[in-house]
Amino acid sequence: MKIAIINGPNLNLLGTREPGIYGSQTFEQYYTQLKEKYPTIEFTYYQSNVEGELINQLQHLAPLNDGIIMNPGGYTHTSVAIGDCIAAVSTPVIEVHISNVHAREDFRKISHVSAVCKGSIIGLGLKGYELALQWHISK
Repeated sequence: MKIAIINGPNLNLLGTREPGIYGSQTFEQYYTQLKEKYPTIEFTYYQSNVEGELINQLQHLAPLNDGIIMNPGGYTHTSVAIGDCIAAVSTPVIEVHISNVHAREDFRKISHVSAVCKGSIIGLGLKGYELALQWHISK
């Protein structure tokens, strides 16, 4: 099974960015643990702070993978284009957010991607990525 994980803006700062909200573990540390726990899964990881690069990677990685786990970060609330891209690819996408966006600022309650994803996992920290992976494995 091949799974792509795509992270959006500022997720490269995990571990130092607002640890009270996002925790103190870097994504690279978590990603290493995830790969060790699921050695039979072939993972691809991509992170960008640039909207167009995220869209390009979604289009590129979708046909090469069985599933996508995506945390669009702040683009969740602003990018119709990322939502359109997810809707355009046939590979199932699970949306993940580390924090509970519904318990934060009002603008974070708007999502341009949730409706076009197979599901959303919100507010369960980095564990949300593994839960999304488990869904992909079970389908």
